[in-house]
Amino acid sequence: MAQVCRLGLLLVLLLPAVGASMPGTVIRLNKAMLSYVSRAGKDPLQQALQVPVPYFLEQRGEGLQPTRIQILDVHVPRLYLNFIDGLGVRLRAAANFTVKVFRAPEPLELVLPVVLLADAPVTQGSIGTPVVSISACLLLFNKAIVFDDTHSTPPELLVLVQQHIRAVLRNKACLSISNLVQGLNVHLGTLIGLKPLGPESQIRYFMINAPNITKDYISLDVNAVLFLLSKPIPMPVNATRFTLPEHVGTSGAMVTLGLSQDVFDSALLLLQKAGTLNLDVTGQLKSKDNLLNTSMLGQHIPEVALQFPEPMPVVLKARLRSTPEVMIHTNNATLQLQPYIEVLAVASNSAFQSLFSINVTVNLSLQLSVSRVKLQGTTSVLGDIQLTVASSNVGSIEMPKLRALINIVFKKPLLNHLNALLRVGVTLPNVVNLNYVTPEVFIHEGYVVVSSELSYQS
Repeated sequence: MAQVCRLGLLLVLLLPAVGASMPGTVIRLNKAMLSYVSRAGKDPLQQALQVPVPYFLEQRGEGLQPTRIQILDVHVPRLYLNFIDGLGVRLRAAANFTVKVFRAPEPLELVLPVVLLADAPVTQGSIGTPVVSISACLLLFNKAIVFDDTHSTPPELLVLVQQHIRAVLRNKACLSISNLVQGLNVHLGTLIGLKPLGPESQIRYFMINAPNITKDYISLDVNAVLFLLSKPIPMPVNATRFTLPEHVGTSGAMVTLGLSQDVFDSALLLLQKAGTLNLDVTGQLKSKDNLLNTSMLGQHIPEVALQFPEPMPVVLKARLRSTPEVMIHTNNATLQLQPYIEVLAVASNSAFQSLFSINVTVNLSLQLSVSRVKLQGTTSVLGDIQLTVASSNVGSIEMPKLRALINIVFKKPLLNHLNALLRVGVTLPNVVNLNYVTPEVFIHEGYVVVSSELSYQS
């Protein structure tokens, strides 16, 4: 099965599913991808062409006698794949069949050169999976080369043997190529699965229409379903169709992947609904550099000092009540979070007592990268964290005096939490054993482009 997959690398970036609207992702597989497939596909093609040859009936004496014939080796020195505008892929291969004829008194060996031509349409299956088929297949034979024919095989016998082998190859070689492609489709069908996006969330990609195929590339419109606790969550309806401009990314890359604004909005909505962006920051009294205690707050809020004459731990419970916003502009991506923070203190009876709550706005710079098959990110805070008092149980609060303290105790835990989540990453469309190699990320107005080489390891 692993060998079957190598010939299908032009499609392995797809994960099938059902349902569709507007594409959030466009995958463009270029000519460089076909060159890689051509190199990787020689071995599985050679093995597929190792077809059995039935016995040849040779006239000997008064009757026909069966003669065993075996294909000893198939060597494919050249394999070319090209896009066919509006159809799929055309295969052209040169193959040399080394054949042994077990006849007395000495066996006969010959090499039969063959040119194979096949057209492989690429379509969308009824359940949203990619489907490859063989619409045309042709074998062109050259004259056989006989090795060490010391017993001077009769020319008429050599002609009959070649005719027999050619008839067998015409019947079986194209069928073997078709079976190779069907094995690929079976493999692609197993890609209907969930990829982790967080502890309780997953993502599944799917084709939403037939691929767009030109003489230079195959372009695939792809969307995704996001799941929380194994249930799909409703996503905002795409207002506009995302299209990937012609000349973006790295020239000559195997794959150019365009990710629209909707992809980022949807992923952040899922993380927000899953609660993974929520954060608790807890102070420990025994820590020498702990600033989260009632004593520190009491220096800025007199009522806290009155209620808590002895230092007690303070907890910041940050909850996102709205979906984070990502802004994608040319060469610049930013993320805005607006958490609601409730500040609680541990009372003498170990119960939590709400002191006050604040509305927070945090603007972050977002840097994107790709590792293996995942889009990852890191953030850093842009400017100061904006704070406003939402409610208070400790009287009037002068936020300017408190801002520096909240910035210090909240900024670092927030960044650590966010960057840990972003390092987990979002799995890009992929297949098992396929990795993005030397990827580059480009940020354009409203979308992100990943240009990359690909590597398949069986």
